[in-house]
Amino acid sequence: MIQKELGNAFLREGRSLFSGAMITVTKVTVTKDLSQAKIYLSLFGTKDKAALLALIRHHGRDLRFHLGKGLHNQLRVIPELQFFEDDSLDYIENIDSLLKT
Repeated sequence: MIQKELGNAFLREGRSLFSGAMITVTKVTVTKDLSQAKIYLSLFGTKDKAALLALIRHHGRDLRFHLGKGLHNQLRVIPELQFFEDDSLDYIENIDSLLKT
């Protein structure tokens, strides 16, 4: 539920907050007490991924607010969000390039 709702929030707010970069939520892990959520993101359409990730972290409270609006009836606690870059696609590309040579 969190992954889907955050994906929708990035879709709605992405153009205005994140300069039109395409952001995909690839994985969400939540602690058992729902206090923390680790959000893994794939970042496209930007040259400086570190700056975009810093901007996403800066807007974390706004994203948590949008998450709370969408899930207030399903979750008793809206977790604190921690954002990380999902580098699995880069890893796959590296393996493919190594296998081709």
